[in-house]
Amino acid sequence: MNRIVPLILAVALFMEQMDSTVISTALPTIAEDLEVGPITLKLALTSYMVALAMFIPVSGWMADRYGAKKIFRLAIFVFVIGSICCAFSATLSQFVLSRFLQGMGGAMMTPVGRLVLLRTTPRSELVSAMALLTIPALVGPLTGPPIGGFITTYFTWHWIFLINVPVGIIGIWLATIYLPEVPGTNPPGVDWRGFLLTSVTAAGLVFGLSVIGLPALPPAVGIIAAAAGLGAGIVYVLYARNHPAPILNLRIFQDDAFRTATIGGTLFRISTGAIPFLLPLMLQLAFGLNPFQSGLITFAGAVGALMVKFVARRVFAMSGFKMTLIVAGTMGAATTAANGFFTPQTPHALIIAFLLMSGVCRSFFFTGSNALSYSEISDAQASQATSIASVVQQISLALGVAFAAFILEASSVVTGSHLQLADFHLAFFLVAGLSLFAVVPLLRLDPMTGAAVSGHRRPKVVQSEAGE
Repeated sequence: MNRIVPLILAVALFMEQMDSTVISTALPTIAEDLEVGPITLKLALTSYMVALAMFIPVSGWMADRYGAKKIFRLAIFVFVIGSICCAFSATLSQFVLSRFLQGMGGAMMTPVGRLVLLRTTPRSELVSAMALLTIPALVGPLTGPPIGGFITTYFTWHWIFLINVPVGIIGIWLATIYLPEVPGTNPPGVDWRGFLLTSVTAAGLVFGLSVIGLPALPPAVGIIAAAAGLGAGIVYVLYARNHPAPILNLRIFQDDAFRTATIGGTLFRISTGAIPFLLPLMLQLAFGLNPFQSGLITFAGAVGALMVKFVARRVFAMSGFKMTLIVAGTMGAATTAANGFFTPQTPHALIIAFLLMSGVCRSFFFTGSNALSYSEISDAQASQATSIASVVQQISLALGVAFAAFILEASSVVTGSHLQLADFHLAFFLVAGLSLFAVVPLLRLDPMTGAAVSGHRRPKVVQSEAGE
């Protein structure tokens, strides 16, 4: 397998993961500097995810029309410009808009990178390629919390976004030299009506659910926005049925492997989106740790995720997608719930051990669900598959942040006090319970689904002498 391609593509994931973990660690400090509450600043997290969900659908069309390599380099450039704007933001509105610009770049980076990987990698090597693709990307969350915490504690938070500048320049240079040309396919004209409907759906749902509990806005604003997003989504489903080339072709959900992996992955990613928001806040606001101390603890999850990448192919070949994902999903929910028992008196070594296990479980689940999604997808469907999967993934991550923030806000309103440790415990329990439902669609999956990708083989039946 050519390792150069997934390693170069991983530059995009590295920047995204580094960026998300850095901002989560620095969230209370940034909020204080911008003179807003830490929960209000979640708009900066959700604005990024809204931009991703809005522009990912058109990224697949752009890659097919102009070539994936060209769009991939453009995406990195836009992301770097957005990072620079974040570094120089002085108000909440400037910061939110800068994060939105970052999201526009990220909307093209990840799905286009996966498209290049799918079109240049044999299916039998897809698990290894997916694992290799995410190894450098996991360096982001591995180094993000301690680096972000160190810079925020001892320097200023503005510098944490400038980390993306040298990484982005290196990524563009390597992509220019080593990334293979993936020619365009001359697709039909872009479906602008579908783009408008999907954009309203994504923006309405993510923004609406995020601001329902926001102190600065009345709850009616969030409810109306979420209802508008849901309504636009229903209209799009009806519209796409009769369109010859919709911007997101929902017929791809007829594939059992893609449908199962998408539904299960969506439920599991909600908890994944919530944890980077909840954990640093709990460690800093309820435990009294500074950002650097918080980062040194939370990075343990990324260490666990990194460990999985070296054994993923063997495990999936031995157990198959179904069994591995069910075990990983169940254990992932359990380790997420464990956060609800942590107190300031809990030994840090014990917290780190649980976060390490949580990272292992999440990494197994995501490596498997990503590979399963594309295990039975043809090259002709690859662009649509990567676009739809990326949209759903980003919306689910955004919903995780919105869900967690809503629980914290609602709990503090009910108790009539500022955020307490009990509020964080409740949020972790509810998020873990929701993520457990991710294993439900997997229960009906054929154990041999995706075997050509996982390498899993049906065990031979040894007949007894009596049965001969």
